[in-house]
Amino acid sequence: MPLRDQIRDIRDDVVAIRHDLHAHPELGYEEQRTSGVVQRELAGYGVEFRSGIAGTGVLGFLPATTDPGSARTVALRADMDALPIEENTDLPYRSTHPGRMHACGHDGHTSILLATARTLSAQPERPNNVLFLFQPAEEGGAGGKRMVDEGALDGRFLGPKADVIFGLHGFPSANVGHISTRNGPLMAAAAEFSVLVTGQGSHAAYPHYGVDPIVAAAHIVTALQSIVSRNVSPLDSIVITIGIFRAGVAHNVIPDTAYLKGTMRTLNDETEALGQRRIQEVVQNTAAAFGAHAEVTWVANPYPVTFNDPAATDHVRQVAGRVIGTDKVHEEAHPSMGGEDFSFYGRKIPASFFFLGLLPDGHERYPNLHAPEFDFNDDALDTGIELMCELALSR
Repeated sequence: MPLRDQIRDIRDDVVAIRHDLHAHPELGYEEQRTSGVVQRELAGYGVEFRSGIAGTGVLGFLPATTDPGSARTVALRADMDALPIEENTDLPYRSTHPGRMHACGHDGHTSILLATARTLSAQPERPNNVLFLFQPAEEGGAGGKRMVDEGALDGRFLGPKADVIFGLHGFPSANVGHISTRNGPLMAAAAEFSVLVTGQGSHAAYPHYGVDPIVAAAHIVTALQSIVSRNVSPLDSIVITIGIFRAGVAHNVIPDTAYLKGTMRTLNDETEALGQRRIQEVVQNTAAAFGAHAEVTWVANPYPVTFNDPAATDHVRQVAGRVIGTDKVHEEAHPSMGGEDFSFYGRKIPASFFFLGLLPDGHERYPNLHAPEFDFNDDALDTGIELMCELALSR
């Protein structure tokens, strides 16, 4: 039976798993139930696996059956964690956990990789060894780094060392049945930082008796954008965004402190180093100008650039062109400034990441990633499964 027909035959099961995962989202390093579903399914397919890697991660393995002595080892990756977002949909399988939802499609990624394992386990001829990486904590927890550091690619747990790794991500602005990718930088490095601004509290009616950390912090937020516009070449790329601003307990009280938290996105090491240095200088000196004090703290394990190995990515294009047609394989003209911890795998072995279209036919827009209205499009599952299977089976 052709591979596409085999995938079509299990589609109802795949959708059921996806909806179950969507209804039971778990945050990074808390994916106990999700990990249990993955282990249950792999066991049912007869796929050997190890659990407990990077906390809740699972590593599956299928050996080559065709000339195993010369077989390469292909790794395929999916992320499992959800986001701390309240879901705003009327889906019958909407999140059952208040304040948590699969707003980035990791339920779809996990379901695709499980279906890939199921389909490949039924193939009598496999020219490659295949590793299946189900990783925790992509959303800021650097679960990919822990998977690498603990040896998921090194043959410490199952099979030989991985030679190449592939991953995908649902993409709301691309049409269902299509993919897009590019050689080199595909997604930005993502560094997280926090700022504590310390002033002197006072009565709101007598600000001259204190030092207002809110005013200082507000000027810091504005001044940070001068790094983007005045310190980095217009032909380079950097994004600095403050996503959290907390201060105060009452409308008539100037507090002692204000707290900021933000992210910096860059596409090369030199700009990242420049950005870190200038953030430190701008924050401290702006605060000092208002008589306040500020400290910058960088969160550990910043995500590096997601870099697509040219040979591996050319292989993705070739396989996708054969499977879905060259007219449905697109080039990303520019890197995305989003971050991805798939990047850690690419620092270890050749890696290629591609975007899987989610936009329904006839629609101009689809809810964006990290939006409370987002839901992975089930119509994209078959394409993702078939491409992952073919990447695992092709030389």
